[in-house]
Amino acid sequence: MSKPNVIFILIDDLGWNDLSFTGSSFYETPNIDRLAAAGMNFTNAYATCPVCSPTRASILSGRYPARLGLTNFIGRDGHWEQGSEKGKLLSAPYIPYLPTTEYSIAKAFRENGYQTWHVGKWHVGEGKYCPENHGFDVNIGSYKMQHGYFAPWNTPYLPSKSSDDYLTDRLGDEAEKLIMESGGTPFFMHMCFYQVHIPLMAKTDRIAKYEQKAKSMGLDKVRAIVKGGHFSSERLKDKHIMRRIIQSDPVYAAMIEHLDDNIGKILDAVDRKGIAENTIIVFTSDNGGLSTAEGSPTCNAPLAEGKGWVYDGGVKVPLAITWPDRITADSNTDAIVCSTDFYPTLLEAAGLQFQPEQHLDGKSFFQALEGKTGIDRGPIFWHYPHYSNQGSEPACSIRKGDWKLIEFFDGPVELYNLAEDVGENNDLASKYPEIVSELLAELHKWQDEMHAVKPEPNPDWKPWREASLKSID
Repeated sequence: MSKPNVIFILIDDLGWNDLSFTGSSFYETPNIDRLAAAGMNFTNAYATCPVCSPTRASILSGRYPARLGLTNFIGRDGHWEQGSEKGKLLSAPYIPYLPTTEYSIAKAFRENGYQTWHVGKWHVGEGKYCPENHGFDVNIGSYKMQHGYFAPWNTPYLPSKSSDDYLTDRLGDEAEKLIMESGGTPFFMHMCFYQVHIPLMAKTDRIAKYEQKAKSMGLDKVRAIVKGGHFSSERLKDKHIMRRIIQSDPVYAAMIEHLDDNIGKILDAVDRKGIAENTIIVFTSDNGGLSTAEGSPTCNAPLAEGKGWVYDGGVKVPLAITWPDRITADSNTDAIVCSTDFYPTLLEAAGLQFQPEQHLDGKSFFQALEGKTGIDRGPIFWHYPHYSNQGSEPACSIRKGDWKLIEFFDGPVELYNLAEDVGENNDLASKYPEIVSELLAELHKWQDEMHAVKPEPNPDWKPWREASLKSID
């Protein structure tokens, strides 16, 4: 059989349960549900960072963000200066690009005879760090972020055609065209929608649909609550955290439906082209849903917090993979996997040689795709030495089996048993000091191996005044 095509669909800021098949009763995603039903759903899939750029770099390189030195999102000016985020600590410095010395997964596929296409958001460097210099033959619509979904948009490589163009529709059209004109050579498509990142923008008819749905479900007046959260209010950066307590935002719901429409275009193109049986389709997100800032458009409950936090709401993501020739339809796995693991897994699936000097941190989960159980890829780690836009503080974390330990860089350590406490509500650190010691030692050893850059003390720090707590309707 010929080498399989690979379509890697990466969504921006999509929460773990922002889809019908993962539990949402408000959002509607029939096409994504169709994709998931045709293959395998992963219930323990994780992004390697609670924000976008580091996760994207991990997927492309097979390496943890800490090893790459790219540990935070790349700002609008191409970088984020150390000390611009201040609290008790100064956020750690980081590089604003994925080095071209990395032998990316696109380079590996291209050098094995694949066509390689990047479509949509990039956000791992500009100029000499663009997709063309990371192994992609085609680059459509790449940019680090956009400032609007309706034309004219601020996205190079994809000029708008008319004043009513909607960016997500254009990206779906371009992906469909590439598939239909692909010829007989296998392809690797890196399909990265800007959706559902803010700004919240959708077509008026879809917004009206979900306004009516919210009203009929009694959700139109349910918004959010302002409270201290997982740690005491005096540790907050002198500000309130607005958390959405239920999925109810009509514009966000409309954006998800627009996204789903364009996933449908891709699935239909694969079917029309007659290549479905030999095409691997991966669907996932770069981090958890945005639930504690910037309008708090979604809710990740029962998971804790969301984008920008190392709690599971910020790093646990949806993952569905379909390959009709090899993966059993409507199957599930509880195998723990993370962003670094896609590189070796997809190479193995395509019958290509591993690149062990490159994907140092990735572990192939191909056996899970074949239906095997009891797979243990070992612990996974997070290193986020930054104050996030979403209200979190610099922290690192390890998940090993059912145990998850979080260490905040200014001192506190928390321990959770995720098998019994998916919401990370019951801190067991004082009850199991031996497990804390074991996991801390493993986390610190890993940080040393990564040469992970840690935040420094802020010499000008003064205690923040205690934030007041109040509710809003």
